[in-house]
Amino acid sequence: MTTTHTHPFPIFDDARSGGAAPNAVLRVPPASPAEAAAYFGASLAFHADASDVAAALGAGGDPGFVVLDSRSTASWDQGHVPGALHLPTARIAEDAERLLDKAVPVVTYCWGPGCNGGTRAALALAGLGYRVKEMLGGIEYWIREGFEVETWEGTERRAADPLTAPVGAEDCGC
Repeated sequence: MTTTHTHPFPIFDDARSGGAAPNAVLRVPPASPAEAAAYFGASLAFHADASDVAAALGAGGDPGFVVLDSRSTASWDQGHVPGALHLPTARIAEDAERLLDKAVPVVTYCWGPGCNGGTRAALALAGLGYRVKEMLGGIEYWIREGFEVETWEGTERRAADPLTAPVGAEDCGC
């Protein structure tokens, strides 16, 4: 297999297949193992899984990070990660230094995978000098995995979605 480098990404080019990829998955060949290790290692430096956040918060004691909900007040009131700090993205520049310690990493979240609010909040915090990660899946996957949410009425827990978390298990096992 050879690649053509006139394109920003390597394109499959194999004379045995008439120059076409065998399928859409391999149209762009996988990265080398070293490139993959660098990419996935970097990804873990930028992202946290909801079940990992829940396990760290539930272990007792100081988890070593603060959780920041960047959604609107109306969304926050509907339910948020217990113990999270509420700081809408639009207020980060004005309020972050008053509410956060730059020595403590921040894990941001917003609505869910269809929303980039947690990403925008993480970018704003990084621009102010904070070490930050984004919680993958946001509050949507927090709830879908069956973790408690806090409201002004107290805490509540919904049943875990069996498509996102094993029924009856403490974590997903990954």
